[in-house]
Amino acid sequence: MGRTKLISLTGFSIYPSRDTRKADIHVPPDFFTCDACLAELSNPHDRRYRHPFINCTQCGPRYTFIQRLPYDRANTSMAAFPLCDRCLAEYEDPLDRRFHAEPLACPDCGPSLRFYESGSDSAEMGCKSTGKTAKALATCIDHLRRGEVVAIKGIGGYHLFCDARNDAAISRLRACKPRPHKPLAVLFPLAGHDGLDVVRQELHVGPVETARLLSPERPIVLIEKRPRRALSPNIAPGLGEVGAMPPYSLLHHMLVGDYGAPLVATSANQSGEPVLTDFESVRESLAGVAHGILDHDRPIVRPADDPVFRRILGKTRAIRLGRGTAPVEMQLPFSLKQPILVPILAVGGQMKNTVALGFGDRAVVSPHIGDMGTPRSLSVFEQVTADLQALYGIKAEIIACDAHPGYTTTRWAWQWAEKSQSTIFTVYHHHAHAGALSSEHPHTEPRLVFTWDGVGYGPDGTLWGGEALLGKPGEWQRVGSIRPFHLPGGERAGREPWRSAAAVCWALGRDWPNCPERIGLLRTAWEKRINAPQTTAIGRLFDAAAALTGICLHASYEGQGPMELEDAAHGDIRSGTLPLPVNKDDRGCWRIDWARLVSFLLLVASKNYGLLVQEL
Repeated sequence: MGRTKLISLTGFSIYPSRDTRKADIHVPPDFFTCDACLAELSNPHDRRYRHPFINCTQCGPRYTFIQRLPYDRANTSMAAFPLCDRCLAEYEDPLDRRFHAEPLACPDCGPSLRFYESGSDSAEMGCKSTGKTAKALATCIDHLRRGEVVAIKGIGGYHLFCDARNDAAISRLRACKPRPHKPLAVLFPLAGHDGLDVVRQELHVGPVETARLLSPERPIVLIEKRPRRALSPNIAPGLGEVGAMPPYSLLHHMLVGDYGAPLVATSANQSGEPVLTDFESVRESLAGVAHGILDHDRPIVRPADDPVFRRILGKTRAIRLGRGTAPVEMQLPFSLKQPILVPILAVGGQMKNTVALGFGDRAVVSPHIGDMGTPRSLSVFEQVTADLQALYGIKAEIIACDAHPGYTTTRWAWQWAEKSQSTIFTVYHHHAHAGALSSEHPHTEPRLVFTWDGVGYGPDGTLWGGEALLGKPGEWQRVGSIRPFHLPGGERAGREPWRSAAAVCWALGRDWPNCPERIGLLRTAWEKRINAPQTTAIGRLFDAAAALTGICLHASYEGQGPMELEDAAHGDIRSGTLPLPVNKDDRGCWRIDWARLVSFLLLVASKNYGLLVQEL
């Protein structure tokens, strides 16, 4: 055995990063506040006492404040805040928990809060500041206690806050935003041994919900309401669940802790758009909504809305990815390498858009962006696609888009391909769904995948949405579907469930007594197939059910009818089933015939339970 040579070392240093394209890059999501930093916040003898921007290597912003990689302070939105001597000493000490914590700051050298009052004589938000951090927060709390709505800058964007027990305040928020029915999330103060006692007073919190609420993501979790509690029923009208969220940033801890009661916390943006991230946009967009803005001077580099989870079959599953959960990095069961495959940018769909970047054996999925129907949504979409490529040092050479020719993302993809002379390929909506599910079982072939959702463009040019696909990615065969019907008014049916109800009735040659359209012009156009595309969408069938039962004829947000129908059925499901025939069409595709459902649902609406039992 040879001798071991000892090397004398006298110190430990971290040298400035050098840019290299060979680095194995992983962009961290934003982290919730750790217990050590929370302890400093509440300690009157600590120099960071009640400073809303405390952090360490274990917590604080990441994705939303990194401007570029490598991840050094100079490449973040904290570059404009030079460290004071005491913070610099912590930053340079290998034994300190703030050793190279890039968001590091204190009251002497870090960001601060400002509160801007709304102008008393003008609809525009005034620019008069009411003082720095302590006074600004106190003024904000005072406005909330008066039943007013306040916009507050967080980690990934601005939120609108008001008292979650105040019916009038929530009604004003809904009327001004406008957001007449879509459910609002609630930020709860911490109390009890695990911090969730106040949540338990209002909601049925089980072990699964507890684990998710206390997970590092600190997401919004949809939880069943308790009857007759303090929360306003206007938070989630027509629904039996509330989106509960614990505080995840120090500012939220201070805000809801000082207020001492639950607060509505909804994204400060036009419905469906990405969350707002800069003061001027908030002041312009929310002049008629918020009575003031609690702002801070640490820039938000890119938006990240709050993630949403819901318990389904005993597990909490993501409904929306966002702050703390994205970007999501996944390992692929294959490798995208030259010369066969190269980096791919997938640009997503029209609604609830996210984008994904595939390279090597990895895929990176962005946070939720929003609906792609406005110029601002397109602008944020372009920022996110550029950011993902820049952050990971990857330039996409292929772009994948939805086959629907009318999607904003599809048109953008073709323009991008034309300018860059790059390759583009289209993917059918439900083939993409099936491919995504296939990734969960990569070693099972062939696969039978049920892709049931709203509406997606199918290979036959019709609107799919209730499909059974057999095969594997790139080789899907439609083997099952539902009986097709035609939507009067086309896309308008998505926000007017009564149109789907009328369609299924007319398809069976029967009248619907409660149809809002009484003149008959719409039925004439439907019979002539004027703006009445064919669909097999389960989502539209659920819309029809919601309307036929009288639950929802007009929807102010996507999915309102099916969501309210689900809540109405909860706990009131009677014994028995309604069998539906399944037959092959002339192309060999098995079709579920929903005709019996129409009579059944009309009986539900009439509450004729005797005939209902016979129908079953």
